[in-house]
Amino acid sequence: MALAGTTYPKRDYSLTGPERERAIARGLASAEWYHSDVPRKEMKTLMKRSDGPALRDTVLWLALLAATGAGGVALWGSWWAVPFWLAYGVLYGSACDSRWHECGHGTAFRTDWMNDWVYILASFMVMRNPVSWRWSHARHHTDTIIVGRDPEIAVMRPPEIARTALAFIGLPDVFRHFAVLWRNALGRFGPDERDYIPEAERPRAIFWARIFVAIHLAAVLAALLSWSLIPLMLVGGPRIYGTWHMVLTGLLQHGGLAEDVLDHRLNSRTVLMNPVSRWIYWNMNYHVEHHMFPMVPYHALPRLHALIRHDLPPANRSMAEAYGEMIRALVRQRREKGYYLRRTLPPTARPYREDLHDDASVPRTPAA
Repeated sequence: MALAGTTYPKRDYSLTGPERERAIARGLASAEWYHSDVPRKEMKTLMKRSDGPALRDTVLWLALLAATGAGGVALWGSWWAVPFWLAYGVLYGSACDSRWHECGHGTAFRTDWMNDWVYILASFMVMRNPVSWRWSHARHHTDTIIVGRDPEIAVMRPPEIARTALAFIGLPDVFRHFAVLWRNALGRFGPDERDYIPEAERPRAIFWARIFVAIHLAAVLAALLSWSLIPLMLVGGPRIYGTWHMVLTGLLQHGGLAEDVLDHRLNSRTVLMNPVSRWIYWNMNYHVEHHMFPMVPYHALPRLHALIRHDLPPANRSMAEAYGEMIRALVRQRREKGYYLRRTLPPTARPYREDLHDDASVPRTPAA
């Protein structure tokens, strides 16, 4: 049991340091994960892809982007423009993340080229290299919150509270992402990227990085030539002023939960949300379910949740409730780096899979 005030060495979250070797030695890399039981027939139905729901949601998304962007431009210089830009910002800077995510999995649409082109568009909006991040996210699912293996751990220990708060206004995240695109456009890849991107895929990553950087630079040039902020309000800028909803929902996915486990019920969180947030987020609030069964399309996740909730910790009833427990856990992790929130399972659930969890070299303090 770790005690408050105990000092532990800071863990190395890079993919090329000692934690990588520790994860491999402990059998945590590319390991077999716990899954709730779902009848084969039910799973086949749940995994069935369809163009209909994603076409409906994508047409609505693009129409709202066009309408709010046009309203913002038409009313530029007036306070009436503010609601239009606020809505446009969220539709661009936050909704892009869930579209990027689902189309990257190839589950949103049945038609592959539709997945691919929405994925490219959303990757541009969120400032992620579409080639690099496809491989990064595949690793995230293979080795979810395994230190030294997962390149997408958003909240590291001890948590940097101020940096996390700045992410709500896109800082410093947007500059870091653009710097990576710029580096990739020059043909350079960091050691972590070289760990998960196959060498044969790097020319494609360079190609798309150059396209994305060129479009963003064109927006800057257009702003300078027109002496107006409108080009940047439409392209690139929403990644700053509209990213707050993406961060608001994204931090809840794994924040304050366990590291180095092979049971998604311990390291992922399901939160019940309002219909608007669920539409923006494309049902990724059902995050335990998504990680257990990543090939289930977003529109089927509520049905999957109903099927397996007897085997999961109770979902948080709201974002406010989820933030309450997460913030308490993060504050405690500032003092106890081994602490994590361990949520109680219902009597109908099978016990947590914790057989590989204990390691004397990495202290742990589960919640009571």
